[in-house]
Amino acid sequence: MRDIIQFECTACRHRNYSSNKNKKLHPERLELKKFCPFCRSHTAHKEVK
Repeated sequence: MRDIIQFECTACRHRNYSSNKNKKLHPERLELKKFCPFCRSHTAHKEVK
């Protein structure tokens, strides 16, 4: 039931991180503040398919 998800930087649109989540329990999209090595700063990363 757990699906692999990718996180994309909202500033430069690079896909830097991956994780997994149960989409039945949490159908909403996840947004985390993580370090982007391309921007070299902490930016918001949103879940993409």
